[in-house]
Amino acid sequence: MTIELELPPNVRGNAIAAEAIKQDGELGAAARARLAAEGAKAKSLPVPTGYRILVAIPAAEDTYENGLIKADITRMHEEVLTVVGFVMSMGPDCYLDTTKFPTGPYCKEGDFVLLRAYAGTRFKVHGREFRMVNDDVVEAIVQDPRGVTRI
Repeated sequence: MTIELELPPNVRGNAIAAEAIKQDGELGAAARARLAAEGAKAKSLPVPTGYRILVAIPAAEDTYENGLIKADITRMHEEVLTVVGFVMSMGPDCYLDTTKFPTGPYCKEGDFVLLRAYAGTRFKVHGREFRMVNDDVVEAIVQDPRGVTRI
C-alpha cells in the first residue's frame, strides 16, 4: 500500500526518494523521518562553538553602477573573494584569551567586519553564503560596508 503525499520540491526530481517516502511501513517511516530531519536542519543556521564566529556574506550586486549586468562568474567571485561580512553569532570562547586579546573583543554580534578574502569555512544555507571564521581573523570593524571592495 502507498500513501499519497505532496512531495517537497527537493524530492520530486528523485524518483527513488519519492517512492521511498510514499511507502507504508518501516521503510516509508524512516524515509519521512529523514526528510523531516533534513528540512529542520536546513532551516536553521549552525551555532558556532569554541572561538568561532558565524559571518554572513553580503550578496553581490547584479549590476555595475553604470547599469551593465554582471556575469554570473563575476558575481560568484565577488562573493567568494569578499573581505566584508556581518557577524551573526559568536561561540562561547570568542575573545576570552586575555593574552591574545588584551584590549578585549575585536567585534560583537551585529557588526560588519573586515576579513581576509579566503578566511574561514564557506557554506551555503538556502542559497545564502556564510563563513565560520576564527576570532583572530577579524581585522577591523567597518561602519559602511557598501564602499569596501577587495583590490
